[in-house]
Amino acid sequence: MNAEVKRILIVDDSPKDVELTIAALAEKNLANKVIVAEDGEEALDYLYKRGKFAAYENGNPAVILLDMKMPKMNGKEVLKHIRSDPNLKFIPVIMLTSSAEEKDLFESYNLGVNSYVVKPVDINQFIDAIKVLGQYWAVINQVPPERV
Repeated sequence: MNAEVKRILIVDDSPKDVELTIAALAEKNLANKVIVAEDGEEALDYLYKRGKFAAYENGNPAVILLDMKMPKMNGKEVLKHIRSDPNLKFIPVIMLTSSAEEKDLFESYNLGVNSYVVKPVDINQFIDAIKVLGQYWAVINQVPPERV
């Protein structure tokens, strides 16, 4: 029996960045279905199966690609929620951000982020970074099984 291919959750309010991220993951031929949340509140709705995500299947995503600067609820607030929930805390979270500020870097790691990646300005560098992230975190990385 084949293991279930888990989803990749992209949380980003920039349609351009989302489009580039999905294209980069597709170039790597990852079989993971991609879910997009446009802000932090929508990300939590997905993780807790609320609102428009209420009918989604159970199961945590393989990885969350989380933008830091978003409306309604920023990435650091989402990360706090994820790390405080025993059912979500082992999901790998990659902070994808335009912020190269040391304060944001330290705060993200203090909150439990697994990786902090500054979005490259160059499109080709951005696509290459996403390919590597997707391959490692969605396919190679192993996480503890979910608690039921």
